[in-house]
Amino acid sequence: MSKGRVVQVLGPVVDIEFDHGHLPDIHNAITIVSKAENANGRDISLTVEVAQHMGDNLVRAVAMSSTDGLVRGADAIDSGAPITVPVGPATLGRVYNVLGEPIDNKGPADRSLAYPIHRAAPLFEDLATSTDMLETGIKVVDLIAPYTKGGKIGLFGGAA
Repeated sequence: MSKGRVVQVLGPVVDIEFDHGHLPDIHNAITIVSKAENANGRDISLTVEVAQHMGDNLVRAVAMSSTDGLVRGADAIDSGAPITVPVGPATLGRVYNVLGEPIDNKGPADRSLAYPIHRAAPLFEDLATSTDMLETGIKVVDLIAPYTKGGKIGLFGGAA
């Protein structure tokens, strides 16, 4: 794991400088932990994801939560791996945040099977050719406007 320091904060975008030769890979998770310097300050515990190599040992990362209170010079530690989230039957009925941490007050998540949030698309041979209905569990949607599995759908939103 390599260590860097925050050099610029632009809203949810954070630029981090690392030592020469220790640049994290694209999509790696970087943890920034900073203790408040005074009683009015706020402790920072932030995970960012590397989005771009900027050159000169700089990476540009996107924050997964608020950057309020983040200052230049804060220590940043590369995890050496991308953000992973739990998958499989153990996740059914649970609510998770973008980092794969449970936020439903039902205890810790079963992380025996976890995948990175950026994965390659399935092979063409592995795709199904049949048309199956996606059961949403929302009575009105399943009855009035059923959706097919595998397509891109927009269920919520719109002005009308």
